[in-house]
Amino acid sequence: MPLLARKSVLAIAAVVDITVHRGRPLSAKALAMRYGVPMRHFEPVLQALVRRGILKGIRGPHGGYRLARERSRVLASEIVEAAASADDQNAPSPAPSHLLATVVMPALGKAEQAFCAALARITLDDLVHRARSVIQPAAGASTHELKLSHPQREMRSHVTLLAPSGKREGKESRK
Repeated sequence: MPLLARKSVLAIAAVVDITVHRGRPLSAKALAMRYGVPMRHFEPVLQALVRRGILKGIRGPHGGYRLARERSRVLASEIVEAAASADDQNAPSPAPSHLLATVVMPALGKAEQAFCAALARITLDDLVHRARSVIQPAAGASTHELKLSHPQREMRSHVTLLAPSGKREGKESRK
Protein backbone atom coordinates (compact mmCIF):
# COMPACT_ATOMS: atom_id res chain seq x y z
CA MET A 1 0.00 0.00 0.00
CA PRO A 2 1.62 3.26 -1.09
CA LEU A 3 1.80 5.88 1.63
CA LEU A 4 2.05 8.78 -0.78
CA ALA A 5 -0.40 9.88 -3.43
CA ARG A 6 0.77 9.41 -7.01
CA LYS A 7 0.97 13.19 -7.43
CA SER A 8 3.35 13.42 -4.48
CA VAL A 9 5.62 10.71 -5.83
CA LEU A 10 5.65 12.37 -9.26
CA ALA A 11 6.36 15.76 -7.67
CA ILE A 12 9.37 14.38 -5.79
CA ALA A 13 10.65 12.63 -8.93
CA ALA A 14 10.21 15.79 -11.01
CA VAL A 15 12.06 17.98 -8.50
CA VAL A 16 14.94 15.50 -8.28
CA ASP A 17 15.04 15.21 -12.09
CA ILE A 18 15.07 19.00 -12.49
CA THR A 19 17.82 19.31 -9.88
CA VAL A 20 19.98 16.62 -11.48
CA HIS A 21 19.85 18.67 -14.70
CA ARG A 22 21.98 21.30 -12.93
CA GLY A 23 19.95 24.45 -13.33
CA ARG A 24 18.88 24.06 -16.95
CA PRO A 25 15.11 24.29 -17.28
CA LEU A 26 13.14 21.14 -18.04
CA SER A 27 9.82 21.53 -19.82
CA ALA A 28 6.58 20.23 -18.36
CA LYS A 29 6.09 18.28 -21.59
CA ALA A 30 9.44 16.49 -21.22
CA LEU A 31 8.72 15.65 -17.58
CA ALA A 32 5.20 14.42 -18.34
CA MET A 33 6.55 12.20 -21.13
CA ARG A 34 9.27 10.76 -18.89
CA TYR A 35 6.81 9.70 -16.25
CA GLY A 36 3.99 8.70 -18.58
CA VAL A 37 1.56 11.28 -17.20
CA PRO A 38 -0.79 13.46 -19.26
CA MET A 39 0.20 17.14 -19.20
CA ARG A 40 -3.21 18.16 -17.87
CA HIS A 41 -2.55 16.13 -14.71
CA PHE A 42 1.11 17.05 -14.29
CA GLU A 43 1.04 20.80 -14.95
CA PRO A 44 -1.02 21.64 -11.80
CA VAL A 45 1.55 19.79 -9.68
CA LEU A 46 4.42 21.78 -11.22
CA GLN A 47 2.51 25.03 -10.74
CA ALA A 48 1.91 24.16 -7.07
CA LEU A 49 5.67 23.62 -6.68
CA VAL A 50 6.23 27.08 -8.19
CA ARG A 51 3.69 28.67 -5.81
CA ARG A 52 5.52 27.09 -2.85
CA GLY A 53 8.86 28.49 -4.02
CA ILE A 54 10.37 25.08 -4.73
CA LEU A 55 10.53 25.48 -8.51
CA LYS A 56 10.80 28.51 -10.74
CA GLY A 57 8.94 28.64 -14.04
CA ILE A 58 10.93 29.97 -17.00
CA ARG A 59 8.93 31.27 -19.98
CA GLY A 60 9.93 31.12 -23.61
CA PRO A 61 10.96 28.59 -26.23
CA HIS A 62 13.78 27.22 -24.06
CA GLY A 63 11.80 27.59 -20.85
CA GLY A 64 10.61 25.07 -18.37
CA TYR A 65 11.16 24.56 -14.68
CA ARG A 66 14.26 24.79 -12.53
CA LEU A 67 14.97 24.71 -8.83
CA ALA A 68 14.07 27.99 -7.11
CA ARG A 69 16.35 27.65 -4.10
CA GLU A 70 19.32 25.73 -2.78
CA ARG A 71 18.62 22.00 -2.83
CA SER A 72 19.76 21.50 0.76
CA ARG A 73 16.92 23.81 1.82
CA VAL A 74 14.15 21.82 0.13
CA LEU A 75 12.50 19.08 2.18
CA ALA A 76 10.59 16.11 0.82
CA SER A 77 7.71 17.08 3.12
CA GLU A 78 7.46 20.48 1.40
CA ILE A 79 7.24 18.82 -2.00
CA VAL A 80 4.50 16.47 -0.75
CA GLU A 81 2.55 19.39 0.75
CA ALA A 82 2.81 21.32 -2.51
CA ALA A 83 1.61 18.34 -4.54
CA ALA A 84 -1.29 17.82 -2.15
CA SER A 85 -2.34 21.43 -2.67
CA ALA A 86 -2.67 20.66 -6.39
CA ASP A 87 -5.46 18.18 -5.67
CA ASP A 88 -8.94 18.97 -6.85
CA GLN A 89 -10.32 21.56 -4.45
CA ASN A 90 -13.87 20.47 -5.34
CA ALA A 91 -13.38 16.85 -4.29
CA PRO A 92 -16.10 15.87 -1.83
CA SER A 93 -15.16 15.44 1.81
CA PRO A 94 -16.47 12.45 3.73
CA ALA A 95 -19.77 13.04 5.48
CA PRO A 96 -19.26 13.97 9.14
CA SER A 97 -19.67 11.10 11.58
CA HIS A 98 -18.90 10.49 15.24
CA LEU A 99 -16.76 7.44 14.42
CA LEU A 100 -14.77 9.36 11.82
CA ALA A 101 -14.21 12.32 14.14
CA THR A 102 -13.36 10.41 17.33
CA VAL A 103 -11.61 7.26 16.14
CA VAL A 104 -10.49 7.23 12.52
CA MET A 105 -9.19 10.78 12.05
CA PRO A 106 -7.20 10.93 15.34
CA ALA A 107 -5.54 7.58 14.61
CA LEU A 108 -4.71 8.54 11.04
CA GLY A 109 -3.57 11.97 12.23
CA LYS A 110 -0.93 10.42 14.49
CA ALA A 111 0.32 8.17 11.69
CA GLU A 112 0.37 11.12 9.30
CA GLN A 113 2.38 13.21 11.78
CA ALA A 114 4.99 10.45 12.12
CA PHE A 115 5.21 10.06 8.35
CA CYS A 116 5.50 13.83 7.83
CA ALA A 117 8.26 14.00 10.45
CA ALA A 118 10.16 11.30 8.55
CA LEU A 119 9.71 13.20 5.26
CA ALA A 120 10.95 16.40 6.91
CA ARG A 121 14.28 14.66 7.58
CA ILE A 122 14.84 14.00 3.86
CA THR A 123 16.34 16.87 1.89
CA LEU A 124 16.43 17.25 -1.86
CA ASP A 125 20.21 17.14 -1.49
CA ASP A 126 19.88 13.60 -0.03
CA LEU A 127 17.75 12.50 -2.97
CA VAL A 128 20.06 14.06 -5.57
CA HIS A 129 23.10 12.35 -4.03
CA ARG A 130 21.22 9.04 -4.20
CA ALA A 131 20.13 9.70 -7.81
CA ARG A 132 23.69 10.43 -8.85
CA SER A 133 24.91 7.25 -7.18
CA VAL A 134 22.56 5.13 -9.33
CA ILE A 135 23.25 6.94 -12.60
CA GLN A 136 25.69 4.92 -14.67
CA PRO A 137 28.06 6.77 -17.04
CA ALA A 138 27.44 6.01 -20.71
CA ALA A 139 30.53 4.67 -22.47
CA GLY A 140 32.74 7.51 -23.72
CA ALA A 141 30.29 10.34 -23.06
CA SER A 142 29.48 12.93 -20.46
CA THR A 143 25.85 11.80 -20.55
CA HIS A 144 24.61 9.56 -17.78
CA GLU A 145 21.68 7.21 -18.13
CA LEU A 146 19.06 6.50 -15.51
CA LYS A 147 16.43 3.82 -16.08
CA LEU A 148 12.97 4.90 -15.02
CA SER A 149 10.27 2.29 -14.57
CA HIS A 150 6.72 2.91 -15.59
CA PRO A 151 3.92 0.37 -15.06
CA GLN A 152 2.96 0.24 -18.76
CA ARG A 153 6.37 0.62 -20.34
CA GLU A 154 10.03 1.00 -19.53
CA MET A 155 11.54 4.36 -20.30
CA ARG A 156 15.09 5.53 -20.32
CA SER A 157 15.85 9.07 -19.34
CA HIS A 158 19.18 10.52 -20.27
CA VAL A 159 20.44 13.03 -17.79
CA THR A 160 22.08 15.64 -19.95
CA LEU A 161 25.22 17.30 -18.70
CA LEU A 162 27.00 20.23 -20.26
CA ALA A 163 30.13 19.26 -22.13
CA PRO A 164 33.26 21.36 -21.49
CA SER A 165 32.43 23.25 -24.70
CA GLY A 166 29.11 24.32 -23.16
CA LYS A 167 27.09 22.35 -25.72
CA ARG A 168 24.28 20.09 -24.59
CA GLU A 169 24.72 16.36 -24.89
CA GLY A 170 22.24 13.54 -24.46
CA LYS A 171 18.71 12.77 -25.44
CA GLU A 172 15.65 11.00 -24.19
CA SER A 173 14.61 7.73 -25.75
CA ARG A 174 11.90 5.13 -25.26
CA LYS A 175 12.55 1.45 -25.16
